[in-house]
Amino acid sequence: MKIALLGYGKMGKAIEKIATERGHEVVFKIDLNNIQDRENINPTNVDVVIEFSSPHSAYSNLEYCMKNGLKTVCGTTGWLDYRKEIEQLCSLNSAAFFYASNYSIGVNLFFKLNEMLAKLMAPQSQYEIFTSEIHHTEKLDAPSGTAITVAEGIMENNSNKTKWVNNQIPDKQEIGIWSSREGKVPGTHTVKYISEIDEIEIKHIAYTRMGFALGAVIAAEWLQDKVGVYNMKDLLN
Repeated sequence: MKIALLGYGKMGKAIEKIATERGHEVVFKIDLNNIQDRENINPTNVDVVIEFSSPHSAYSNLEYCMKNGLKTVCGTTGWLDYRKEIEQLCSLNSAAFFYASNYSIGVNLFFKLNEMLAKLMAPQSQYEIFTSEIHHTEKLDAPSGTAITVAEGIMENNSNKTKWVNNQIPDKQEIGIWSSREGKVPGTHTVKYISEIDEIEIKHIAYTRMGFALGAVIAAEWLQDKVGVYNMKDLLN
């Protein structure tokens, strides 16, 4: 499989390593220094694009890919206000678009646990819900895409919660997401249910990027013969 990388930072390099080990060829490595070379990417020379850039670059990259009918795996967060537009472009141009806020298999198991726990706890109004995420200071967006997915999983299973807020005291119907950026720390996501008498907690800690990189490459392998919009639930099912 021939892969183009849009974004060649730490994640891009980790993806390149995994892809090469799995027998694939990285034919384009695009970052801000050679962004003009993006125009050379097309379905005749690339099987799948993997987009891990920045919140500021993601929409432009994805717009290019969708308009040119490319099969694209995206892991960049912080741009999702424009997601519907990208999905519409995908449909209009018979492209393929795969988005996940997190490609780690462990994190996606964590998402499932979160949904199960939220369903169990929904009738237990004596518990307050607390969610938090900690990342290194190089992460530009807050809250993380993973934290938003966690909050959405709670809301889908607890009708008392209708929205999330970031770094502010939540109202009764809101879920508070507390974000911290703390130097070179492992990415950590926590969900707590706290009452006056006890506390329940689930947590995921990511020690390296390799789990995310492997998941992104597996998603690219899965996407290469498809058209349409997909996510991790489609892949895992």
